[in-house]
Amino acid sequence: QLRLVESGGGLVQPGGSLKLSCVASGSMFRFYDMAWYRQNSGKEREFVARIESDGTLHYEDSLRGRFTISRDNTESTVYLQMNSLKPEDTAVYLCNAQAFGRDDWGQGTRVTVSS
Repeated sequence: QLRLVESGGGLVQPGGSLKLSCVASGSMFRFYDMAWYRQNSGKEREFVARIESDGTLHYEDSLRGRFTISRDNTESTVYLQMNSLKPEDTAVYLCNAQAFGRDDWGQGTRVTVSS
């Protein structure tokens, strides 16, 4: 099981940028498909982006071009670079890891986009 710890959230003005990080414990990180989701209270969890173990990228279509997912297997970390942020990007952003039939989640980091 991977333990996932997100960081990098905070308050940012519309049009600003943030870079989220998710550090994973465990030695098998490089075999995991890693993803970011987001969720607001009372709403369903929404897919943001995924980077597979072989580097294949997937994005929610509406976020493509503003958000970039990447990973550093040497640091067991997955990143989410978010640019041109909008108020509707406000959410708790959660890190997800899938491999070997497992589906692990972090606790999330809150992003608030507001002036």
